[in-house]
Amino acid sequence: MSTGTKTAIALGIDLGTTGVRAALLSKDGEPVDIAACPFPDAAAARLPSTWWNGVTSCLTELASHNSFASLEGVAVDGTSGTVLAIDSAGLPVGEALMYNDPCPDRAIVERIGAKAPLDSPARGTTSALARAIHLSRRPGVHAIVHQADWILMQLGLAVATSDENNALKTGYDLDAERWPDWLEACGMDTALLPSVERAGAPLSTVTARGLMLGLPPQCRYHAGTTDGCASFLATGATAIGDGVTALGSTLVVKLACPRPINATNYGIYSHRILDFWLAGGASNSGGAVIRKFFDENQLKSMTPKLRPDDPTGLLYYPLSAPGERFPANDPAYPPKLEPRPADDVTFFQAILEGISAIEKSGYDRLAELGGPTVRSVRTVGGGAANPAWARMREKALAVPFLTARSAEASVGTASLVLAGKDR
Repeated sequence: MSTGTKTAIALGIDLGTTGVRAALLSKDGEPVDIAACPFPDAAAARLPSTWWNGVTSCLTELASHNSFASLEGVAVDGTSGTVLAIDSAGLPVGEALMYNDPCPDRAIVERIGAKAPLDSPARGTTSALARAIHLSRRPGVHAIVHQADWILMQLGLAVATSDENNALKTGYDLDAERWPDWLEACGMDTALLPSVERAGAPLSTVTARGLMLGLPPQCRYHAGTTDGCASFLATGATAIGDGVTALGSTLVVKLACPRPINATNYGIYSHRILDFWLAGGASNSGGAVIRKFFDENQLKSMTPKLRPDDPTGLLYYPLSAPGERFPANDPAYPPKLEPRPADDVTFFQAILEGISAIEKSGYDRLAELGGPTVRSVRTVGGGAANPAWARMREKALAVPFLTARSAEASVGTASLVLAGKDR
């Protein structure tokens, strides 16, 4: 709901995995209002028409109790690696391929493996580049765009334009700031790919279509980002050494760095955002391991009984199955969840302690690979609401734990507008 006290300057739109959310920010970066439109189901979430309906629903909701008259810019984030083919009118040519869809043509993946640099994020079985090449072969394709690019076009941007963050997994070269020549060797016609700008860069003032949607004449379209990068920005982390831990079904750590870190064997690559590089890694440990043993009611009952200042000493490495990629890279890495104490609360605490130790190892690994020492941590995800666990983690990491400004990716995307509006 609108605060009703501040003027909206920036609009951020988030295309997430489960729905669309949009945020209005004031000039000092404070949220003025947030709207949400969940996708009806997983099948609908794959449809560009569903994405756009979600956007228009959010815009209508925001406009019903806020003025857009002072808006200076709009930016969009999307799921990293979701791509679609469009015709000359900007309409989708067939279905989109989502961020977690394997390329239907295995030969494309193999060709990328043979031609792409070894450290390229475009490699792998779920390569966004492979999906883009596959889509480019459909009849009538005029361009290949990312999810966020297409939404910006629906908002009125005249020319297909992407941002460096969304373009990275499609093979964009951050050093040269262009689409590299080796893409053609992989089978990608680079003439079909959008132009690329840095995240937050102003692109153009709104067009007639934007005016029809209620955007004011002075408002500008800005290059967006991925949902993951937007979530980092939403927390308020922007200084070198700021870390953000996501405690969901898996454990993800991200760190603001002065230079890029790329280590494909650990699944680490870096995004350039504003004046820093964002590096991160994902462990197979996390909330999914906890859910393997306990349901919601059990967790609610046990959490108040945790004793974060009295460690169990069990030194677990919680995994649901063998195999880890970060901070260790070993497909056979064994889970360690024994000995199991008779008391479930002690067992639960030992799992949390184990995940906390992995979190510390993750930040240590990033520093070992050339990143800065983590200086503070903000937390997002379901695990952020557990104060006893936060105490365990704070003891393990020995750095200040700061409250995240927001858990809304749309807030992070809107903050890109504020950062980029004076460029």
